[in-house]
Amino acid sequence: MEALSFDFNKNVEKIDTLLNVSENFDIIKRELEVSGIPVVFYYVDGFVTAALMQKLMMHISTVKDFGNNDHNSVVEFSKKSLPGVEVDPEYDVNNMIKSVLSGCSLMLSGSFGDGAIVIDTRSYPARENAEPENDKVMRGSRDGFVETLIFNTAMIRRRIRDTDLVVKYLCVGNSSKTDISVVYLKGKADQRYVREITEKISKIKTDALPMGHRSLIECIIRKGWFNPFPKVRCTERPDAACASILEGSIIVLCDNSPEALILPTCIFDFLQDTDDYYFPPVTGTYLRIVRQLVFWSAVILTPVWYLLVHNYPNIPSSLAFLVPEDSGNVPILLQLIMAELVIDGLKLASLNTPSVMSNSFGVIGGLLLGDFAVQVGWLSADVIFYMAIVSIASFTQSNYELGYALKFIRILTLLLTHFLNYWGFAIGLLTGLFLIVTNNTANGKHSYLYPLIPFNKKALSRLMFRLKKP
Repeated sequence: MEALSFDFNKNVEKIDTLLNVSENFDIIKRELEVSGIPVVFYYVDGFVTAALMQKLMMHISTVKDFGNNDHNSVVEFSKKSLPGVEVDPEYDVNNMIKSVLSGCSLMLSGSFGDGAIVIDTRSYPARENAEPENDKVMRGSRDGFVETLIFNTAMIRRRIRDTDLVVKYLCVGNSSKTDISVVYLKGKADQRYVREITEKISKIKTDALPMGHRSLIECIIRKGWFNPFPKVRCTERPDAACASILEGSIIVLCDNSPEALILPTCIFDFLQDTDDYYFPPVTGTYLRIVRQLVFWSAVILTPVWYLLVHNYPNIPSSLAFLVPEDSGNVPILLQLIMAELVIDGLKLASLNTPSVMSNSFGVIGGLLLGDFAVQVGWLSADVIFYMAIVSIASFTQSNYELGYALKFIRILTLLLTHFLNYWGFAIGLLTGLFLIVTNNTANGKHSYLYPLIPFNKKALSRLMFRLKKP
């Protein structure tokens, strides 16, 4: 702990040096003299509310007693003479600097002794909490998390008005000093797991979290990054986050990131959707079953089709229609790999296309490329058909990491099938299963295949079917 002295001028000089006031145009040093006592405010322009600061200074100008220049002066002044929603006496210089850089105002006075006062006058710039683009629903609320931590915790508090709801504060990063919140419900969440996650985050040694929640995930889980399957489930929807909290999960919020991390995580969690719960149980169950059938079948659709084509004419005559009459001038395997790459290329191009044109670009670009590819003999119509099904199926769930993980397994299975035939097909699928089983996550005692391994019938039923709430 670095403390101030009882010399006001030395204290001001120290704070000026630490905040580099002379070179930073946005760090404001406002000097006043009230009743013969020098007063200095420090704050960051753009983080404070101008009207609130003006009222605060007007009030300070009417105060007559600032203390006796002893150790307890700041405590007495904050209680008797300083109105504010959040006012904290402070004696640690490091905490003072951190508070100013976080958006608070720091008040020094010639009568405060070796202390100062931190006043919460923050007003963070933030976008509107509109519905997330990547997590839309047909029914339900239209708000979403934003990049400001305190707004996100408020949206959770609005939905869960329970005294057992705990929002624990942590700080990570030597330079960024990023604010982190661990949110859980006492009596629902596993307290041992809460302590485990809290300790992991508090022990993170890093300079900064430049990519927000993504950097935080990589700091929590440092092993197994060769495995493409997602290690943490994320959501931008407050209603989905609150539902997870009420089910006993832990939510981790990171300042400057609009996504909440949901822990613990298993692979079956990614096949749920918020829309399932905004429809009656029968409809929700149907949507969930269709989503899972379409999504998992997309993993094996092209490998199974290529296996049949690869083994023609040894396949049953009833399946002969699956073999293309005109396979084009390029080998089928290469066509499938090219189609996978072209689809990703169209996605990337669509992301960098102005939003007004992106939908038209995706549709027209896909149609033109597909039509011309068939005409010149690069691709067969069958390849375009099956890859179109795979492409559409990839949009049945919103997690991009899971989609690309299954894409890699699909491509690997295609290559192994080409070289090893039936054995290659089996090895490809077993490799995918191996990666799922061995995926390193922040799951505590639960495996990535929970509730299948270890088996929990009730939990598995709730994941596979949209059951009525008890």
